[in-house]
Amino acid sequence: QVRVVESGGGTVQTGGSLRLSCAASGIDLSPNGMGWNRQAPGEQRELVAGITDVGRTGYADSVKGRFTISRGNTKNRIDLEMNSLKPEDSGVYYCYAQYHWGTYWGQGTQVTVSS
Repeated sequence: QVRVVESGGGTVQTGGSLRLSCAASGIDLSPNGMGWNRQAPGEQRELVAGITDVGRTGYADSVKGRFTISRGNTKNRIDLEMNSLKPEDSGVYYCYAQYHWGTYWGQGTQVTVSS
């Protein structure tokens, strides 16, 4: 059974930085891709950033130039460096790991940016 676990998050003031990490475990196979979605209260979940197994990255327009997604020391781990945070970046951040048969999600980690 694949397990996806996030770490990091917390509360920061506007303009501050946070780092999120995510690891997929339970299977001896690297994901095709991993990434982050977020959901603010009353809003739909939206894609924030993703990275493929060959290192190709993609970002939502709202975070380009401020967020950086990268691989950890293995292909089952990723990090999300978030800089110049804004109150509208607040929400629950969910990590996903995508395999050819399906996608697995973490439980989410809260990010709160105070003004």
